[in-house]
Amino acid sequence: MTATAERPTVTAPTPEPVVDVDSLATLLLGRWAEMRLAARTLAGDPRFARIEGLSMADHRERVLSQLMTLAAEGDVLRAFPTALGGSDQHGASLARFEELVAADPSLQIKAGVQWGLFASAIMHLGTASHHERLLPDAMSVAVPGAFAMTEVGHGSDVASIATTATYDVATREFVIHTPFRGAWKEYLGNAAKHGTAAVVFAQLVTRGVNHGVHALYVPLRDPQTMDLLPGVSARDDGLKGGLNGIDNGQLCFDHVRVPRENLLNRYGDVAEDGAYTSPIASPGRRFFTMLGTLVQGRVSLDGAANNAAKIALITAVTYGNQRRQFAGGSDSDETVLLDYQQHQRRLLPLLAETYAGAFAHERLLELFDSVFSGRTDTDADRQDLETLAAALKPMSTWHALSTLQTAREACGGAGFMVENRLTSLRADLDVYVTFEGDNTVLLQLVAKRLLADYGRELTDVDAGGIARYIATRAADAALHRTPLQRALQTLADQGDARRSVGQLRGAEAQRELPTDRVDSMVAELAAALRPATRASRADAAALVNRHQHVLIETARAHAELIQWEAFTAALATVEDPGTARVLAWLRDLFGLTLIERNLSWYLIHGRLSAGRARTVTSYVDRLLTRLRPHAQDLVDAFGYAPEAVRATITTGIERERQDEARAYYRSRRAAGTTPVPEKSRTA
Repeated sequence: MTATAERPTVTAPTPEPVVDVDSLATLLLGRWAEMRLAARTLAGDPRFARIEGLSMADHRERVLSQLMTLAAEGDVLRAFPTALGGSDQHGASLARFEELVAADPSLQIKAGVQWGLFASAIMHLGTASHHERLLPDAMSVAVPGAFAMTEVGHGSDVASIATTATYDVATREFVIHTPFRGAWKEYLGNAAKHGTAAVVFAQLVTRGVNHGVHALYVPLRDPQTMDLLPGVSARDDGLKGGLNGIDNGQLCFDHVRVPRENLLNRYGDVAEDGAYTSPIASPGRRFFTMLGTLVQGRVSLDGAANNAAKIALITAVTYGNQRRQFAGGSDSDETVLLDYQQHQRRLLPLLAETYAGAFAHERLLELFDSVFSGRTDTDADRQDLETLAAALKPMSTWHALSTLQTAREACGGAGFMVENRLTSLRADLDVYVTFEGDNTVLLQLVAKRLLADYGRELTDVDAGGIARYIATRAADAALHRTPLQRALQTLADQGDARRSVGQLRGAEAQRELPTDRVDSMVAELAAALRPATRASRADAAALVNRHQHVLIETARAHAELIQWEAFTAALATVEDPGTARVLAWLRDLFGLTLIERNLSWYLIHGRLSAGRARTVTSYVDRLLTRLRPHAQDLVDAFGYAPEAVRATITTGIERERQDEARAYYRSRRAAGTTPVPEKSRTA
């Protein structure tokens, strides 16, 4: 009996995963898919598309006309009460609105000024009488309106604005006054030309007491002649760096009188005799509650900025998949741009971050809808909404600018052509980082909330517990800042780069490292600022100022973690195996890019050994290679039709040019008519 020879086991190669583009597109559209798709159809309608090269005056008039058309047929009133022609659908309304950025950012922001700020201020800060008397014309754009909050002298510091609204008992009127040049209202959409009324924010003074910032409805112009009313002055901001379809301007009030009933009095009222009442006793809480009702501006900007980044990546990836440059490893064909590693390095991490931002925005939009619909409208819910919006809006708007600029460069000279939209979108999105809250200021608000939550966690702990907690933190810091922890990592990895990678590519490791970073930064910041509680106001302010950079970096780290968690949660809902696998790689790329970006922190604080730190970049590069074949599917899943993208280089024209060139040289080689290169000639 002869022994049977064993056959070697042959492992079949793992098949390349395939992305189900349609199901991924549905996932990205989110809860309000129908609203988004309808809005994208509008954005692709030539009537709403931006016409490049218009004069500022013509652009302004076109956008105003588009706004009127939207009011008539655009289904833009969903956020308003059913009794007034809306449908009380807050999340659906914003999901629809933020898609208008694909048509023209000027139209999106003009619509935001009219319905998201002016009309919404009347709705949320006013009461039933205001809704009946003022809202219908604001909703229909019979009264184009301005939102007069920002002043030249105070910018994002709304609490310190200088415009006053002083109650005159004798006439039962408020006197709106601009006391000096720095108190002029500035950067206001609809103020320069189109606005016939404004919601004006001013310090409310009655009986000699300043009750803080309140909002009043103030007529600006005669709607027939468009002449400014007595006491109202306006200046045109003129040509801007972008968004020139909006008539931004300044407003000044010289003892302008409005009826007592024009005070939007949901949170603070003045009786005929001048007595002030409010359902919120604390002036600080009252102020933040009033401003919190207008958080939808930040929510919508977060979504619009993500959408602009999507359009930029559709353009750059599509072009990069067709444009060829340099022969590389072939004697006959040039290399596709996206096959170059550096091109992948430029675009694919931005693609991963855009997905993370999109999934995080969907969670923000759902929270917004839940709060504004009243399903979960508690003070804590509103604070969570305000904090989440303040965390995500800076991330998405900065990301949009970075993505648009990188996409522009990645498309070379073609990216600089206006017909491909990248330069005009970049110019229009520029101001998104400073309006509806300057990004830096918003991140400081987030950091303060993190510190407040941290302090509350220790409130109920006795002195012994606090001592143990501090001792634990000290021991933890000692462990990570000595060679011991790094040595343990090195021993666990046994000098094997693959083991090092294995410790970092899992979801738990990607969650643990940034979570630990946020927790550590908050704890260290709290310890550093603790003396401020016992210091004078000046010394406390100086101490906070010395730690301002750390405050902002802590908030940024927190926002990045929110995005990673949102991406991971969305990934868990994907059923198609191929799509899930590719999205897992994309999520890993986002997570490891964050770690790579902050490697110095992880090394300095002993969270990573040098060996593991070295593997981060190598694994990022490996992920780029894996994702490269799926890049087009991942941008196609954004779901924007060519008429919404409106970039010539995404229409297939570049592929036609390249195919024509390749066919030409093939025919020359086949016919033997190609000249011999000089360097190939033998001596």
